Amino acid sequence: MKIRKISAFSDGATGGNPAGVVLCEQLPSTESMQATAAAVGYSETVFASPLKDSSEWRVRYFSPESEVPFCGHATIALGAALAEQHGNATYQLKLNHGQVAVSGEVDADRFKASLISPPTHSQTIDAAEIQASLALFGYQQDQLDTRIAPARINAGANHYLFALKTQADLSAMQYSLSEGRAFMRDRDLTTIMLVQIQSPQLFLARNAFASGGVLEDPATGAAAAAFMGYLRDIAWPSGGQIQINQGDDMGAPSRITAEHLKHSNLSDPNINRSPTLEKNTSNVGESIKLSGFAHYIV
Repeated sequence: MKIRKISAFSDGATGGNPAGVVLCEQLPSTESMQATAAAVGYSETVFASPLKDSSEWRVRYFSPESEVPFCGHATIALGAALAEQHGNATYQLKLNHGQVAVSGEVDADRFKASLISPPTHSQTIDAAEIQASLALFGYQQDQLDTRIAPARINAGANHYLFALKTQADLSAMQYSLSEGRAFMRDRDLTTIMLVQIQSPQLFLARNAFASGGVLEDPATGAAAAAFMGYLRDIAWPSGGQIQINQGDDMGAPSRITAEHLKHSNLSDPNINRSPTLEKNTSNVGESIKLSGFAHYIV
């Protein structure tokens, strides 16, 4: 079994989030894939095999401790690997619970990939759940930026989202891995995403990933897509595209570009916009496009 090690959403040829990538004629057993992901040790390893009589690829994702429904950075890494082995193209991927597409491009030694996420949806969370989440990290209510309400967001996997007022508070993120694992698994969360607003189009982010057995993820594509979908849901004046800078506090700078597939009605920053959703309103929207660079890990 050949395991490619590719860093996705990298800042040029540095940083990014490493993923294992396995291309094979037939997917191994679930037990074998789980054991391989644990041995690789990255936050996710992706396995892909071509489907017979189809142009699609069957894809599954594993963290060191469990299978995950979707992983953005591993999909970007997969796009780079597919482009290298099969040529620059768009590849259709069949997941456990849906389908996505990834485009891969190789230019000399430089890889670039983009993916179309599963459809996004979001829902605000109640006051008790907000307090429980803040307590996990030792944050207080007055440290939240009220321009973006806490929410449960999804683009193929569930995440909690909290916006903090200051970069210092974001950089100070800490929590117990064991408590975080129990908290996230009880709520079927893949990560808890913390962001700090630099501008309407630029966000700093950190993603707690105790559910996958690691304290933090350096670049989280699934959460980035879900976050962009949530910004669309609350009519945030992004102009249809944002950049998320993640991983800097870990020494692994990562850069994720997220954009709406349809955003003409969001292009005017002077439109009057509501910064919050009605409580308990669930919004379902179109997919999000994520783009980034990738490189092999030497």
